[in-house]
Amino acid sequence: MNKMLIAAVVVAAGAGGYWYSQQSTQVSAGDNPVLSYVPADTPIFSAQLQPFPIKSYINSLSEAYRQYPIDAFDELEQDLEQENDARAQFFVSLMKSYMASMKDGSTFIQTFGLAENIRSYFYTLGAMPVVKVDIDNPDAFWALLDKAEVESGFTHTKAYLKGVDYRSYRLTDATEQDQIDWVFAVHDGLLISTLSTSFSEATLLETAFGVTPIDNSIVDAHIIEDIINKYGFTNEGISYINHKEIVTALTTTDGNQLAGQLSKLFEMSKEDPFAELKTPACQQELSTIADNWPRTVAGYDLLEITDKESNIGFRAVIESQNQVLLNAYQKLRGYIPAYTQDIENSVFTLGVGIDTNQMVPSLNAIWDDMLTPEYQCAPLEAMQAQMSQQSPGMLGMFTGMANGVKGVAVSLIDYKISDDIDNPQLESLDAVMTLSADNPSMLFNLAKPFVPELGNVQLPVNGDAIDLNSIIPMPPEMNFKAKMAIKGNHLVIFAGNKGEAIANSLATEPVVNNGLMVMSADYMKMFKPLLTFIELTGEPVPEGLEAVKDYDMRVKMSLDVDQKGFEVDSLSNSRSTE
Repeated sequence: MNKMLIAAVVVAAGAGGYWYSQQSTQVSAGDNPVLSYVPADTPIFSAQLQPFPIKSYINSLSEAYRQYPIDAFDELEQDLEQENDARAQFFVSLMKSYMASMKDGSTFIQTFGLAENIRSYFYTLGAMPVVKVDIDNPDAFWALLDKAEVESGFTHTKAYLKGVDYRSYRLTDATEQDQIDWVFAVHDGLLISTLSTSFSEATLLETAFGVTPIDNSIVDAHIIEDIINKYGFTNEGISYINHKEIVTALTTTDGNQLAGQLSKLFEMSKEDPFAELKTPACQQELSTIADNWPRTVAGYDLLEITDKESNIGFRAVIESQNQVLLNAYQKLRGYIPAYTQDIENSVFTLGVGIDTNQMVPSLNAIWDDMLTPEYQCAPLEAMQAQMSQQSPGMLGMFTGMANGVKGVAVSLIDYKISDDIDNPQLESLDAVMTLSADNPSMLFNLAKPFVPELGNVQLPVNGDAIDLNSIIPMPPEMNFKAKMAIKGNHLVIFAGNKGEAIANSLATEPVVNNGLMVMSADYMKMFKPLLTFIELTGEPVPEGLEAVKDYDMRVKMSLDVDQKGFEVDSLSNSRSTE
C-alpha cells in the first residue's frame, strides 16, 4: 500500500480508503446524518461507515514502512526559502508533521487529534472536494495548523457561517480576480476540509459544513445499499466513480451540479475545452456509452486489523451492461494454477490465463461491436476510423502455433544468495514455470525448431522429469538444477524440492477457465537477500530500495471478468516489526 493513503485519510482526498469489519449486521445509509448532505449526483464518493482502527492499523505496519528519510524535504525547503513561497512551506510543514507522527499509532492519533477508531468520508459537491473525518481532540489539530503557520509564515483568516467557526487559507495570489481558499472546520464531531471560491454558489460551503440540506441526497437514491447488496461487499463502506455523471458534466451545460460549475469556469476563462462534446450527437452517443459502463464501484471483502497484523481484501468492479463485450471477454478467460494464489509461501508469482483458441473470435467480436455504431460525434468518429484500419485477424498466425494454450504461470518460491563476497553465487533456488494446454506434448514438439538444444529431447509421457542442465548449460554461479516434465495438461520447468512438489501436484489439477491474471509478491522475501548481497559487496544500494527489504508485507492482485463487469481483486497482509 502507498504510504500517502494514511495522510489522505487525514489531510486530503481518499479519506474513505479503508473500512473495518467485525460483524455482518445490515447498515442503513439513512442512519448516518453525514450522508444526507451528499448529493446523489456526486461524481466521486468514498465512505467509511463503521469505525476503522487507525491506531492499530499503523501499529500493524512494519517499522521500516513507517519511517521516512530525515532529509526528505531538505532540498525542497531550500528551494522554497529562495522562492519565498509561504503556501508551499505550509504544506511541507504539514507533511513533515505527518511523517514524524507515523512513529506509531498513538503518536499519529495524538498529532491529528483523532480517536483510535474513526469514520471518514470523501465526496465532491460537483467539482468541490469535501473530506470529513471523526475527530476526538480538535485542539490538537488546530495546534498542528498553528505550528505549520509559524514555520511557514502562511496564516489563516477566521470566519463564521451559520453556527460554524472555520479557518480559511488563501491559495491564490491576492492580485488575482478569482480567489480559492482551503477551508478547515470542526462541526458535530467532524473535522471538515474543503475548498471555497469566489465564484462558487453561496450555499456550497453551507452544504459542505452540513448546515444546509439538499433536495436529493445519496440516501434518498439508496445508492449505498444497492451497491453493497449487488456486489456483496462488507456493509461498512463503499466507494464509486459515477461515469454517467461525469459524461453529463462534459456534454451539457447544466445537466448536473458539476456541469453547471464547469460551465461557469469556462465562461470566466472564455474557453470551453469540451465544446465539441456538447453537440446533440455527442451528448446522445457518449450518454449511451456511459449507460453501458455506468460506474466503477469498490468495497472490501476482508478486514482484520490488530496491533500485530492487518489483512485487507479490496475489490473494484468496472460495471458494464454491454453483454456482447462481456461475453467476448469471458470467453478469453484461461487457466491460472492454484499455486499462484499462495502469498505466504512464495516470493513472487505471476499467472496469465488466456484461451488462445478463443482469442481471435473473441477479439473479432469486440472489434465488430466497437465498429458497429455509426458515430456522428467527431471524437468518437475519429477513434472509430482509426480502429477500422486495424484488425485482430493478424493474431491468427500466432494463435495457430499456440493452439490449445490455456495459460502460463511462474512462481519464484524461494532463493538464497551466498554471503561469500569473493565468490558470489546463487546458493539455492526453488521455482516453477508452467505452460498449461490441451496437448502440452504437441506444443513442446512444435517449439523444438526454435530451440536447437531441444531438438533430440523426448519428454516422457508418464510425467518423469528430464535434467535441463545437461541440455542447456548453466553458468557456474547459478547453483541450481532445472528440470522439465509434462504433468497432466502442464508443461513444467522447475527447480528445488519445493518447485518439484508443486510440479507433481499439477499432474491431477484440471485445466479450467478460471481467470485472466493474478500477481503476488512478498516484499521482504523478494528484496532482502538481494539487497543484503549488494551491501556485502560494498556497492551502493539503489535509492528507494533500502527500506523495502524490511517491509513485512505481502500483496496479491487479480483481474477477472463476469456478467457484471471487470473485477480487480486485491489482498494485502502486513505484520508489525517484532
